[in-house]
Amino acid sequence: MAEQKPGFRLEVVEDDKQDAAPTDRRDEHAAQALMLALTALSQRALVALSSLFSLVTVGATFWLAMSVAANPSVYQIVTLGIFSAFVLVINWIVRRPR
Repeated sequence: MAEQKPGFRLEVVEDDKQDAAPTDRRDEHAAQALMLALTALSQRALVALSSLFSLVTVGATFWLAMSVAANPSVYQIVTLGIFSAFVLVINWIVRRPR
């Protein structure tokens, strides 16, 4: 077995729990504030994505209308009208209150 050297002793040192408590509370409050901010940011991002869907669909309809405007035929105009109605219905379905 190991022998103890002369002059070697183990001492029990108590921690200062009073100093650690305020910092623990501050860290906990900071983490809660960070989670609240991230939750609000993610909710705003979801709303922005929903608006982005409408922007993309209306933008696609506008781009098709501009590409047909140079030399339209009857079939292109009818197809563009059907596509525009489809985009309006899809946007109405996405935007309707639940």
